[in-house]
Amino acid sequence: MAQRVIGIAGWKNSGKTTLTERLVAELSARGWSVSTVKRAHHEADIDLEGTDSFRHRSAGASEVMLVTPLRWALMHELREEPEPDLEAMLARLSPCDLVIVEGYKGTPHPKIETRRIEAKDQTPLPASSNVIAIAADHAIADAAVSVFELDAVPAIADFVEAVTDLR
Repeated sequence: MAQRVIGIAGWKNSGKTTLTERLVAELSARGWSVSTVKRAHHEADIDLEGTDSFRHRSAGASEVMLVTPLRWALMHELREEPEPDLEAMLARLSPCDLVIVEGYKGTPHPKIETRRIEAKDQTPLPASSNVIAIAADHAIADAAVSVFELDAVPAIADFVEAVTDLR
């Protein structure tokens, strides 16, 4: 079975994270196992300065695995390596029913574009972004794809189940 992937993409402050969070909760409540991949354009660090794992990374470890009774995390330092593409990251995930990818506007997986009226950039994503639906907090005229209210999470989840063949 091929991995089921749906993207949530849009410009800054368009509601991507909120929709992703709510879709994960809705689809998980329906019994699906859902994983996520989040693309950040800025430097992000999940490790705190002074912790043992931070010290391991700072000393030069390429990978540091942190294991607790509740969770584990693997941190991989790219050092001078190029950033891996989405396909490489998806291959590292454990099996699940669906992967929701937040960001990665330029990759070809199917996406739901988020739009908020207060977002600074109102430019629609380019056609090459493979947008299959729009979730917005305002009316969208003449859309060539399905349009949902940004808060209509059950309806968006129904759509995701249908387009990813989860049913």
